[in-house]
Amino acid sequence: MGLKVLAATDTGLDLLALGECMIRLSPPGHQRIELTPTFEAYAGGGEYNVAYALARYGMRTGWVSRLVDNPLGHFIQNHARTSGMDVSEIVWVPYDGSGRADRIGLNFTEVGIGVRASVTLYDRGHTAIAHMKPGDVDWKRIFRERKVRWFHTGGILTALSDSCAAVAVESMKAAHDAGTIVSYDLNFRSKLWSSKKAIEETKKLIPFIDVLIGNEEDFQKVLGFQVEGTDENLKQLPLEGYKRMVEQVVKAYPHIKAVGTTLREVVSGLVNNWSAIMYYDGTFYQSRKYENLEIEDRVGGGDGFCSGFIYGLLHGMIPQECVEMGAAHGALLQSTRGDTSMVTMEEIKHVMGGGSARIKR
Repeated sequence: MGLKVLAATDTGLDLLALGECMIRLSPPGHQRIELTPTFEAYAGGGEYNVAYALARYGMRTGWVSRLVDNPLGHFIQNHARTSGMDVSEIVWVPYDGSGRADRIGLNFTEVGIGVRASVTLYDRGHTAIAHMKPGDVDWKRIFRERKVRWFHTGGILTALSDSCAAVAVESMKAAHDAGTIVSYDLNFRSKLWSSKKAIEETKKLIPFIDVLIGNEEDFQKVLGFQVEGTDENLKQLPLEGYKRMVEQVVKAYPHIKAVGTTLREVVSGLVNNWSAIMYYDGTFYQSRKYENLEIEDRVGGGDGFCSGFIYGLLHGMIPQECVEMGAAHGALLQSTRGDTSMVTMEEIKHVMGGGSARIKR
């Protein structure tokens, strides 16, 4: 039995996301962090990116986080507002003048090229959202009164602190109890926690999850399931090995209705093979494979897949269309700088339909 999504006419939001948004600082082009005289500034975060993209495509989305009431917090808020997403449930905390109590997280990202990989350097200790705790947000009010069709969060939020892990349980349970579909992007980050800790905490969340999203490392490090046949450099990804892994996941957790998995084969820093598979209601669906996809910036590609995949499910598309939309959006998102989507629905449908990159005049 597939997903039972609440009707749009009976709800106030199509999707609500919970997670951190940081300010990303990147050297122009492919310069190095330690040598650049200038940085480009972007807003981005796993869950935030999904809500942002869907708002751009006309959906009623909201984002919940905990931000410092200073210019950096407002930089993020202003960026969110450009998409049209609802930011009314953000928890604002005062700025103490130095960031000792709460601060906005930063990440410094180099965009790799050739044999040099992209690199992200975090500066996110003691951020405002890491101090979020159960009770800071009235989740029951949101899900029962505002009514939400889909709730999305993920492993980055859960990894930030023990209190954030508790908030993940609190929010996901409230959404589940209200009949809201809950999706969870496993999103393992080795710089935030160990695989052992990730598996321990994620087991508490599994009962509330309807849709799982992740790549091969995520399923291994966060759930403990192995993909047979992958090589260390991820230059070749065995499709049948992925399918067997997903089958093991849904056998262990039969209440999970859908699983979305991105497949990225790394040819070089700016050339990847890109595709996705989707498990839905007992059947696998595979997207078109984007061979030798030229990439401007790979950060956010997985979130692009996630948002396209969710868009399809919320619009009643057939599963094959859902996985194609996710893969196409992820591929296009990687054609621009920054973490969030800058592409249009027209472009997504053009690529889904097999359209080329021939110049439009």
